[in-house]
Amino acid sequence: MNRRTFLTATATATAAGMAGSGALGLTPAHGAPPASLGPHGDLVHSLEELREAIARAVPGSVIALADGTYNVTEPIAITGKRGSRRRPITVRAESCGGVTLTGEQSFVLSSSSDLTISGFVFQQSTTLDLPPDCRRIRLSNNDFQLAVLEGLHWVMVRADHSTIVRNVWHGKSTLGVYLGIEGAGTSAMAQGVYVARNHFRDHSFTGSNGGEPIRLGVSPRALSKAGAVIELNLFERAHGDPEAISVKSSGNVIRRNTIRDSVGGIVLRHGNGNRVEGNYLLAGGNGIRIYGNDHLIVNNYLERIDGAGIVLGSGSIRDHFPGESAESRRGNDAPDGVRIGLNTILDCGAGIVGESHRTLPPLGCAITDNLLVGDTGQLIDMPYPDGIEWGGNLTWGAAADGNAPGTAYTRIDPRLAPGPDGVRRLTERSPAINAATRWYPGVEVDLDGDQRHGRADVGADEYSRRRPAWGPLTAAEVGPFSS
Repeated sequence: MNRRTFLTATATATAAGMAGSGALGLTPAHGAPPASLGPHGDLVHSLEELREAIARAVPGSVIALADGTYNVTEPIAITGKRGSRRRPITVRAESCGGVTLTGEQSFVLSSSSDLTISGFVFQQSTTLDLPPDCRRIRLSNNDFQLAVLEGLHWVMVRADHSTIVRNVWHGKSTLGVYLGIEGAGTSAMAQGVYVARNHFRDHSFTGSNGGEPIRLGVSPRALSKAGAVIELNLFERAHGDPEAISVKSSGNVIRRNTIRDSVGGIVLRHGNGNRVEGNYLLAGGNGIRIYGNDHLIVNNYLERIDGAGIVLGSGSIRDHFPGESAESRRGNDAPDGVRIGLNTILDCGAGIVGESHRTLPPLGCAITDNLLVGDTGQLIDMPYPDGIEWGGNLTWGAAADGNAPGTAYTRIDPRLAPGPDGVRRLTERSPAINAATRWYPGVEVDLDGDQRHGRADVGADEYSRRRPAWGPLTAAEVGPFSS
């Protein structure tokens, strides 16, 4: 993807994705602090002792490396070590953040499963790889600040059912991603990867592309269903790419993340059947951009985005298909069957827009029951309106309504008021209450965690007198020391 400002020009969560995180929050097992050593634990004081302890590890073993800085001149191999789901093998720092690993490599994994690596500061100069011959690998409570090398991807996950929780990633200024998720071979995706409560910050690469904090797939893997869940992560000052979360695979859930003060947005670049739900995009450069088929974009809150809040793209190809050429696969797949509903878009450069520089328009898409407020630009600018079903949108402010048909929206003051977290929500006399014109099966809660009951309220917020259970994430709620 080239660096650019987004042009102003339905899916349900997969069973695997929903199982990866329980309800919309974390299950108690996710993100727990490093376990105590217990009766089967070893506290080791050198890399050689660490290797010996790993060699004799059995399910339930907890191995802690004494605090300090270690220059790893020879990889720490973890080969053929298999814990169990109830009794994983844990390799951790004595105290969270107390062990720094320098050198070319740290841990090198193969043929292992049910393994946790926790509490380390990684400063190595090569990618930390979770290979496809491993399963259920967990990286938790780590600090990633790898060498500043051009083209270095920091962590690559190719192992099925891996869990990446409560880590911090920061300080990258060169080409390369913080976290990549791929799979075996050239077209498969790792299955059921779960990424939550991580803090991605201060990615300052200034090149034309390739500096994403999270890249979920690549174009040859676009049609592979991954079932990944990316939720409850915080992105701050993610300036390395216009895509903070770049999705290039199918069947994933992207929900309840907060992207603040960042160039990057959420982009469904390749793939089908993804769900983007309940995310905050605040004071950034780019919002949500969509290609591909059968996505659901619901309950998102976008405020003060320089570009458009939501971009429904156009295509250079109608649909990607198995066996197509590499050149064709890199093209933009025109959106079909995309549903954009119950989103709130406030004071952005534009509201919901399309693209006109590609020839294939969206088809069979729906833009319904969204709340759009702005004082500049146009709230709706859709160059290919024929393939879109409209209805129930509310618009307000000095910005022009744009080119949607008159039946697409009602211009009326939504009566919003900011809460203590700065989020503008409905007040008790808002005309948005119970005003949705469509039903949204499977959309059971709003942005705050309030139940969507009966006919939904327009926009991301369902009116409630209760204090919101959820809101934009803060640094205290993510990363190695969060609880």
